[in-house]
Amino acid sequence: MHASIRSIGAVPQAVQAALLDVLGPEGTLVVPTFTAGNSDTSPAYQSHTRGMSERQLAEYRALMPPFDATSTPSEGMGVLAESVRLSAGAARSAHPQTSFAALGARAAELTADHDRTCHLGPSSPLALLEQAGADVLLLGVGFAVCSSFHLAEYRLPEPVRREYHCVVLHGGERRWTSFEDVALDDGDFDALGADFERLDPVVRAGPVGSAHARLFPLAAAVEFATGWLSGKRPRRVSPQSSQNAAKFLH
Repeated sequence: MHASIRSIGAVPQAVQAALLDVLGPEGTLVVPTFTAGNSDTSPAYQSHTRGMSERQLAEYRALMPPFDATSTPSEGMGVLAESVRLSAGAARSAHPQTSFAALGARAAELTADHDRTCHLGPSSPLALLEQAGADVLLLGVGFAVCSSFHLAEYRLPEPVRREYHCVVLHGGERRWTSFEDVALDDGDFDALGADFERLDPVVRAGPVGSAHARLFPLAAAVEFATGWLSGKRPRRVSPQSSQNAAKFLH
């Protein structure tokens, strides 16, 4: 689920309770709890540090908080995602940039294995959710934030890859880590989502409070996105090309 409480016009606890009631005791609510503030390869970092002197940059980097799955707040994911993350019994995956939090019967299972070198691909909760037959709920938000589409990027032929850096806690110590992964790009997700909604009858839409909501199977969204993105994204042609990729999410 991706949601905007402001669009719905309700308090997050009430919305969360309603969703869990609909899901029932066998259901599980999963939300993105992404964190860009611990990365120096994110647009957020580039924006915050633009124009800094070497000394200012060094001071800023020294204060960047390391990711801790038990305590690091999500960034830009909304208050409902934070409400789920902070709920008693919630579980959270361990990826330092693209973690997910879950609440319900399969929360621990769906968040247990999230490879630190795989943001949103086959070794992430998104793949497990696809296998589980999950639905995606966009509640007061558009397709531009539909993280499920990213899973399709991993299924493109020879996707561009890049290096990511972030600061984490390792053995109780703060340290920087780096890894290579698919270069994520959400710049065309609005257009992708518009075609998905127009061409695939699985997308159900309607009002929830004062918000517009969409509900659809995650697997159908990924299948459509894989076909839609094929031929629209550059292929990996050299190590240099992965370093020069244009606009990425993280």
